[in-house]
Amino acid sequence: MTAPVVGETQQYSVDDEHRVPWVLGTQLHPDAGPVGRAPEGSRVLMIEAHDFARRKPYHHHKLTLVFSGMRHFRDELRDRGYDVEYVEADSFGEGLRRYFERHPDDELVSMRSPSHRSGDRFRELVDEAGGRLDVVQNELFVGTRAAFDEWANATEKDVFTHETFYRWMRRRTGVLMTDDGDPVGGEWNYDDENQESPPDDWESPPVLRPDHDELTARTSEWVREEFDVWGADEELVWPVTREQALAKLEHFVAHRLPAFGPYQDAMRSDDWAMAHALLGSSINLGLVHPWEAVRAVEDAYHERDDVALNSAEGVLRQLVGWREFMRHVYRHAMPGLDEANQLDAVHDLPEFYWTAETNMECLRQSVTDVERRGYSHHIQRLMVLANFATLWGVEPDRLNEWFHATYVDAYHWVTTPNVVEMGQYGDGVFATKPYVSSANYIDRMSDYCGDCHYYKTKDTGSRACPFNTLYWDFLDRNEDDLRSNHRMGLMYSHVDSKRESGEMAEIRDRVEKLREKQQYGEL
Repeated sequence: MTAPVVGETQQYSVDDEHRVPWVLGTQLHPDAGPVGRAPEGSRVLMIEAHDFARRKPYHHHKLTLVFSGMRHFRDELRDRGYDVEYVEADSFGEGLRRYFERHPDDELVSMRSPSHRSGDRFRELVDEAGGRLDVVQNELFVGTRAAFDEWANATEKDVFTHETFYRWMRRRTGVLMTDDGDPVGGEWNYDDENQESPPDDWESPPVLRPDHDELTARTSEWVREEFDVWGADEELVWPVTREQALAKLEHFVAHRLPAFGPYQDAMRSDDWAMAHALLGSSINLGLVHPWEAVRAVEDAYHERDDVALNSAEGVLRQLVGWREFMRHVYRHAMPGLDEANQLDAVHDLPEFYWTAETNMECLRQSVTDVERRGYSHHIQRLMVLANFATLWGVEPDRLNEWFHATYVDAYHWVTTPNVVEMGQYGDGVFATKPYVSSANYIDRMSDYCGDCHYYKTKDTGSRACPFNTLYWDFLDRNEDDLRSNHRMGLMYSHVDSKRESGEMAEIRDRVEKLREKQQYGEL
């Protein structure tokens, strides 16, 4: 059985033939939760509900992953001897009604979904269908909810600080820790070593492309015919089975991990994958448990000379720290975080987030990456896509909806704290300042600016980079909220200088022209 390693695993059984595991589409791990406890031959329920897929223009690959993953898991369980009731329905409510008509004496046992109020909603649907439901602990995380809450209630420090949480998780898991209780290498993170740009002759490691079968091909075609999907007809590079996902993990550790650390924040034209793990969709579907990935990376560091500490720690910080932290921020800040908008942003999401038709090379390439594969790496997400939306003044929930629909690894509990809070400074629950920048950062971390229509060094003028103009306009219009932030003092001294020189008036005029250009599709 696979379970969390921080906190106690909930004890329960499904030995009774009428206690039936209900496996959701993001819980596709055979050894976790109720299905991991069910004896061979047990009945298992899976409901393939379609109504959610009609609510947004989801990426073609995202829906293919969800539905193909569920169908392959169904077949895998049947091959193992389980009696899988696989119900295809418009909604969970319809699927549950049909199931309890056949099995009125059953009690379903389901792992809690991380999405807000999902447990309560599923209980309501089961009650309406005349059945019973036992919602149990979600075992597809490194730590438990109870362990976090116990620590949070006992600590005097600000629990919604990632660094505080990360160090606690490192100590509790023992990941990259010495016998004396200190971090291996003497430092907790190696961000300073992970911001290099690769030399021009650097070749990124190859991407493992799964050999998808006829079931996935049929599912992909059905998705395109059945739903109003978004995204280009590119090869599906994401795993849909546990076997494929484990192969992806093994390939990353063997071939990509050594180069991950130094170049993890870099962006390079026509190199969508760089040396990233590409495991997010597999972990969020449950095909790979995060602890399995943690152990594989940590073992590689200890056993191989080519895996540097900054590469190993960079990956483990995402798995042990950030992913877990986002889960807890989300559940403690909901309801409300998904509607947060502390800077009172009012604008719609520009159309080029869907079309990639823009003269800004960084945005054109980043949106194109998402359109082709439902993916771009974390710096493109934060410092290009979210950065521009924040500078433009996009309402956070609109950008959140876009991320949720277009990324293969995106779910509401994932995107809401990452996009609304980290990306757009929507609430202040943990972000200490807006993560915004001018073209200077993008130029330093990428080669996009060299081929761009706009001039990266100019703030005003007909071809001044919009990031520059909008950056100063953002600071100007949000002065009442941001000037008192001690981390923004230097920037506001520059704002004062631009006002005194009269340049801020030129910047405001340029912003109005940019908004007109965007309205006519010319930005």
